[in-house]
Amino acid sequence: MRRNPFEDIEAMLDRLNQQIEEGMTSGGLQVPGSVPVDVVDTGDEYHVTADLPGYEIDDIELTLSEGTLRLEASREDEEKTAEGRYLRRERTRTSANRRIRLPEPVEEDEVSAGYQDGILTVRLPKVSNEEESRRIDIE
Repeated sequence: MRRNPFEDIEAMLDRLNQQIEEGMTSGGLQVPGSVPVDVVDTGDEYHVTADLPGYEIDDIELTLSEGTLRLEASREDEEKTAEGRYLRRERTRTSANRRIRLPEPVEEDEVSAGYQDGILTVRLPKVSNEEESRRIDIE
């Protein structure tokens, strides 16, 4: 019996489809050069946690503009090792970035960030919609 040449293609497409579905259910597919983040809505504020291993605080730029948090990190690439030559080199990425659109406005003056052990944490308090109520006298 003759082999169907499309079976291999169908199997490959099935594997690709499964990988995409698994990536979507686990929070999305990782884009090269992109920073993996978690965004949590606690009710009063957003907490953004980003993995940035190997970067120093001075390597990271964090800005907030028009409801978008922008994170950029870059570091100098080491040209050679101190004691020899590279046999394998996989850690060459020297910059990473991510833009996160926030669903609600935040108090820009109250945003805070911390960085420890390669993890950046940003707290973004939401704008309070509650205005102080004032009694209105009826005449």
